[in-house]
Amino acid sequence: DPADKMAEAKAATAAAIDALRDGTSFAVIAGNEKARAIYPPDASLAVATPQARDAAKQAVRGLQADGGTAIGEWLLLAHQLFTSGGRDAEATPVRHAILLTDGKNQHETPEKLAGAISWCEGAYRCDCRGVGTDWEVAELRKISTALLGTVDIVADPAGLAADFTSLMHTAMSKQIADVSLRVWTPQHAQIKFLKQVAPDVVDLTGRRSAAGPQAGDYPAGAWGPGDRKSTRLNSSHITI
Repeated sequence: DPADKMAEAKAATAAAIDALRDGTSFAVIAGNEKARAIYPPDASLAVATPQARDAAKQAVRGLQADGGTAIGEWLLLAHQLFTSGGRDAEATPVRHAILLTDGKNQHETPEKLAGAISWCEGAYRCDCRGVGTDWEVAELRKISTALLGTVDIVADPAGLAADFTSLMHTAMSKQIADVSLRVWTPQHAQIKFLKQVAPDVVDLTGRRSAAGPQAGDYPAGAWGPGDRKSTRLNSSHITI
């Protein structure tokens, strides 16, 4: 039932907004075949306060389900919002997005979506959720893999609010934005593949950047206290 899904999507977005700590910069984007910022409406980032959270939830309540699906447009607007304010002089902020869709990416070409994903890579983390059964797992997995997030199905729209709240609490716990795993290899050795295995399996093999003789860095995303991530190197395991 589309009306039911939209109602639960609004409730989930409101729950995510409520989970924001005071002082956190945030925005809400509505997407169909285009993307538009609904809060703040001037396509900027707001600062979370009780008043700002109430205004954002009011904007969300006014949304109507219409139009198509062009996920690349949504990702690019998120990139614009995340990067428009520049970077803090002392630290790179932790940038996190939650992407929700109930449909296939039917209103832009696969090449355009791929280009948008490539453009956003390294700019922010994105957790992807599909509600219902009419969306493509492969599309969202491409996004979550490139943007170091998670992907999951929410078969029952009533479960969205709890899921969004959990995702936001996890994001709020992150303190370091860009952690890299540096792997050194002896002479004449070759890395066959390297994968993150939790919370999702992500192949990082092709994302190596040179870090000196016989060493390379692999992106591991944002971390918080107590985070543990695993990678697989050939048939061995390295646990951090």
